[in-house]
This record gives sequence, structure tokens and C-alpha cells, in this order.
Amino acid sequence: MNFVLHGASLSRGVTIGHAHLVSTARLEAAHYEIPAQAVEAEVERFDAAVRRAREELAALQAHIPADAPAEFGAFLNLHRMILGDSSLSQVPRELIRARRCNAEWALVQQMEKLVEQFEEIDDSYLRERKADIQQAVERVLKALLGGHALPEAALSEERKLIVVAHDLSPADMILFKRHHFGGFVTDAGGITSHTAILARSLGIPAIVGLHIARQTIREKELLIVDGEQGVLIVDPDPLVLAEYQLRQSQLDLERQKLRRLKSARAATVDGTAVELLANIELPQDVPEALDAGAEGIGLFRTEFLFLNRGDLPSEDEQFEAYREVVEAMGGRPVVLRTLDIGADKALAGDGEVRPNPAMGLRAIRFCLAEPQMFLAQLRAILRASHYGKVRILLPMLSHLHEVEQALALVKQAKQQLAEGHVPFDRRIEVGGMIEIPAAALALPMFMRRLDFLSLGTNDLIQYTLAIDRTDDAVAHLYDPLHPAVLALVAKTIQTATRGGVPVAVCGEMAGDLKLTRLLLGFGLRSFSMHPAQLLAIKERVLRTELAEVQPLAQRVLRASDPAKTRELLAKLNS
Repeated sequence: MNFVLHGASLSRGVTIGHAHLVSTARLEAAHYEIPAQAVEAEVERFDAAVRRAREELAALQAHIPADAPAEFGAFLNLHRMILGDSSLSQVPRELIRARRCNAEWALVQQMEKLVEQFEEIDDSYLRERKADIQQAVERVLKALLGGHALPEAALSEERKLIVVAHDLSPADMILFKRHHFGGFVTDAGGITSHTAILARSLGIPAIVGLHIARQTIREKELLIVDGEQGVLIVDPDPLVLAEYQLRQSQLDLERQKLRRLKSARAATVDGTAVELLANIELPQDVPEALDAGAEGIGLFRTEFLFLNRGDLPSEDEQFEAYREVVEAMGGRPVVLRTLDIGADKALAGDGEVRPNPAMGLRAIRFCLAEPQMFLAQLRAILRASHYGKVRILLPMLSHLHEVEQALALVKQAKQQLAEGHVPFDRRIEVGGMIEIPAAALALPMFMRRLDFLSLGTNDLIQYTLAIDRTDDAVAHLYDPLHPAVLALVAKTIQTATRGGVPVAVCGEMAGDLKLTRLLLGFGLRSFSMHPAQLLAIKERVLRTELAEVQPLAQRVLRASDPAKTRELLAKLNS
């Protein structure tokens, strides 16, 4: 039966293949009573399943691919810790004995109780950590039912398979590294889940949040995963299938053509140079950035080194990660953003629930409240600066005193290294992120103290329009073309340019092909984006004549009617 499901796209592209259903053991767990004389045997069956699950995790950890992100090991450790916790390793045993129920049912009941506790947490990032409990339990349930985490298939056939699951754990994602599936879709999951974070590195079309895919799709059913639109088409009719086969061929051809631009100089038709940089989360992302021809790293989100672990990374561990990136970039600039924790990203053990985390103790506020932790990171960054061109970026600035305090700590970190005769770049540049409207409106006072600026449009839009961009209920209000947003973006670019302070855009707007010419018309000359977006943006730059787009960009800026704005934008891109 032909039907369409809509979800959230994790990775762009189009893939066509046959469904391979991954068993969702939690939903299939039976409930039955155990005879009194068989209770202890059932407890032993439960214990054996837990042991097998822990052994599987240990085996996975021993065979992590060399190119896997560093946090894979942390995910596996976390799941092993969850399975070792008495709330999951002991309580189900007590339920089996007290209620004489089967092991699967006892485990599911305890899991549901723990999940309910997590669902009461206000913080969206912490709330999504319930998925780690569910995924760890899934592994035990699969052991009880004699199942496997992911199928084994011939390599030639894997590219034709689209994995359909209720959810996929980070441990399952490691297995994806060994396989070559065409894509995957899940019922559960959000854009901040662990799986989502890792999925983007696989480079295959993926959609999450489909809700009913696993229960409505049949094994081997033909699927189309449209990662461009976040659409899953089940059992497409011949006309739709032919259309998507053509689109898939066109996308492949376009990607091959774009590859030819890798070494081309990024400049407009009239010869104006444009800097194209890459955003990364982990050192393992650097090869992709280089492969796309990035001129440097415009944003290294260092907080990903701090997440999904029970302790803080040491100064030496941070230094090694930063140095790895700096050396790999071979003299190209690397902008290291200091710890941007809070909102939807929380450190392990920080269980405090704040009423509005997006506006609370996060980013630079958190770092200034934890000066010793901040100093350790600053020393690590400074030490890495000895090996290449490094810049420090301070996130979420709203007050000048935050800049002053941060610069004082940078100075202190320099003194500490100098006293220990540790080499570093004494003239390292320090910049700030403009992502709060107050900072954009009071830009000159920041420009006097900072060496460069980076426009974080994701949060700028969120704070300007007073919406939570992680909340599905108001997601439709998240609009980069809102007149107020465009006015702040244009004003920031123009004010910084006139003042001689370099400015880049590092939010999603930088990688949005529809907005490239608009930003060029505003005066932007430095874009930083996900590596996968870079070559398409370069092509658009190469086909742009500034004399043509500047007047139209100003007309867009003056427009107050949304329909008129989109009409002018379409004309700008024609």
C-alpha cells in the first residue's frame, strides 16, 4: 500500500531500497506467569542475558573502527554502566521472584519506570538521555529473545537495504561503520539524540521521528528516503519511483560535478574573494573538511569532547585533540570555540533542572562561573596554538564585562604557560559570537575588545523571535527571513566591515544555498558550514555578480511582507 510519512531529516540525499526491519524487542516482549519451581531458572536466564549484552558491548568496544568518532567508546561505556546499575541488574530479578513474571516483562516494567522519571525532567537534552536506558535494555531483550542488534548481509546487498527501526543506539551505529546500508529511518529520536549526532558522519540519507514506520512497514517493502525533504515514501507507484530514480541520478551527477570545484578559488564573478570554512564537532571530522576544500575550520564545537562521559577531559586530553586538528589543517586557520555547554547540551552529573536552560547558565556564563575548568581549556587551546594558526572564540556574549573577564582569564592562562616555559602563540586572536540581539545592537563596544566576530544565526533567530527551536510546537515560527532577523544580520555584517573587524556567519544560514547571494549582498565575505554543504555554496559564489545582488539584497532588507520577501529572494537566486 502506497503512503508517505514525514519526519526530521538528519542527512540529506535520496536513496531507494528495500526495508529491513530491525526487531524492536521492547514492543514485542510477552507477559506470562512463571511456575514457582521455575523462578530461579528465569532469574538465571535474565542474568545470562545481561552478561551476554555486556559481552557484546565489550566486543564492540574492542573493535571500534579507527575512523569512528571518539565518543563511540564513551557511549559503549555508558551503556555498560547502565546495565551494571542495580536499578536494571537487580530490580528485575526481584520482580521475577515477587511477581513470578517472565524476565522480559520484569525488565520492561523497570525500564518504563525509569523512563517516566526522565520524562519529568525539563531540560530537553537530559530528557533525551532516556534513550540510552531504552537502548541498553533493548540489547538485553534481544539477548533474551535470541535476536541480534543488526542484520548480517552481503556487501553487495547492503547498499540496497534501508534499515527501519523503532530506535537505533550509538552501539548499533558503530555497526553501521562496518556495513554499507543505503539509509535508515526510525520512529523515535530527535535532532539532539546521540544517534542523530553520530548519524551525520555516515553520509547516508536518514530520517528520524516518523512515529509509526516500524509498525506499518513490511520487510522488503520498497522505500524511498528523501533526506532533502524529510519524507519517507512507502511502496511508491511507478511514476513516483521513476521521478525519484531520476532525481537520485541527478544528485549523484551534481555531486560529481561539484567535486571538480574542490581546488577552485572561491570568488565572485567580479573577482571578490570569499572565504569558505568548515564547522566540525570532533577531530575525526577534519578529513571531510579537507576533502571539501575548506580553507580552514571556522567553528570547532569543543563541547563535544565534554559530552557523554562521566568525567571532564583533562587539559592534556583537550590539548591532544586540538593539536590533532591544528596539525591536520596544515597551517590553515582553526577557530576553537570555548565550551558552549547548557541548553540542550549538559555535562554528565549536572542533573539540576533549570526553568529556562536556553537562557540560563550556559556558554560563556557557565565558563566564567567555573574558572578553573575554563582555565584548563584555555591553556589547552594556547598550547595547541604553537602548532598552527589558532583563534579563540567566546560564545553567547551579551555584556562587555563577560569579554573583560574572559580576556583576563586568557591572560592568566598565558602567564601560567609562560612560567612553565610552555610554547604558545602570544599574539593569538580572540573573537566573540554574536548570537544574542543585545550583542548585535551594541556591536561597537564588543568590536573595541575583540579581534574578530562570528554570527551564530541559530541562536540569534531563536532569541530574536522568542521561540525554542527544539520545540516542535513552535518550530514553524523559526524563520531566518523574518525582517527583524535579517535586519540584525545585515547590521552586524555592515557594522563590523566598516569597523575593519573580520566577521563570519557560522550558523545554518551560512550553509543554506537559498541565502548565499543574500548574505553576499549584505557584505558577508566569510562563511562557515558543515563540510557537506561547502562545494554547493562555492558553486553559488562562483556564479554570483555582486553588482547584481547588492541592490536586490537591500530590497529584501526593506521588505516587510513575507510573500514579497520570498518573491525577491527567488529573483535573487534566479
